[in-house]
Amino acid sequence: MYESKDKQVSHPSHYQSETGLEVIDVIAAFTSDLKGIEATDIGNIIKYACRWKKKNGIQDLEKIMWYTQHLIDYLKINGRERENEK
Repeated sequence: MYESKDKQVSHPSHYQSETGLEVIDVIAAFTSDLKGIEATDIGNIIKYACRWKKKNGIQDLEKIMWYTQHLIDYLKINGRERENEK
């Protein structure tokens, strides 16, 4: 895997927990069964939820809302809004 000497490229602090857990690993774990726009939207929701306090504050929280609404609209348009209900 490519590693940059610049930590802001390979391992920026705003994408790491205090224990060293990286957001990219969390995204991989929670999107492994998703495809396309579903994986993209959920990945972005996770990313912005994890970094908002260290990076862009309210703007990142608004991005979570944008990607959430985007995913909801996509699921509704494609008739999948009840896919995971039991």
